[in-house]
Amino acid sequence: MATAQKGNKVKVHYTGKLTDGTVFDSSAGKQPLEFTLGEGMMIRGFEKAVEGLNIGDKTIAQLKPEEAYGDRRENLVFDFPKEKFPEDINPEVGMQLSMSQQDGRQVPVVVTEVEEKSVKLDANHPLAGKELVFEIEMVGIE
Repeated sequence: MATAQKGNKVKVHYTGKLTDGTVFDSSAGKQPLEFTLGEGMMIRGFEKAVEGLNIGDKTIAQLKPEEAYGDRRENLVFDFPKEKFPEDINPEVGMQLSMSQQDGRQVPVVVTEVEEKSVKLDANHPLAGKELVFEIEMVGIE
């Protein structure tokens, strides 16, 4: 029986939850998640939980923030002048936007506060700083 190792293409079904049981993502009712172990496509703790599994194995992985999306970083929360927003965007709390960096890469941000002259934007991953629980089932190894 094949055991998942670095370099293997694997297929898993998973459900990702917060520690309070809130589901934030799942492959239930969809195609399994497919990725190559060791290529860094997945968060470190998820890959670590999958490595060593055999087809049919199930596991529950509890990940600290440093094994998932890292700690929240306050330097990624910043004020942005309201007048610099495109005219067709009226910022509202909770709105998800994309900003261009100097090198052209796009960075997702969330509006967390709207004031008269500025808008507070948060570029942290929405799951940064959170402990995550993944229920994982190995369904394929190549």
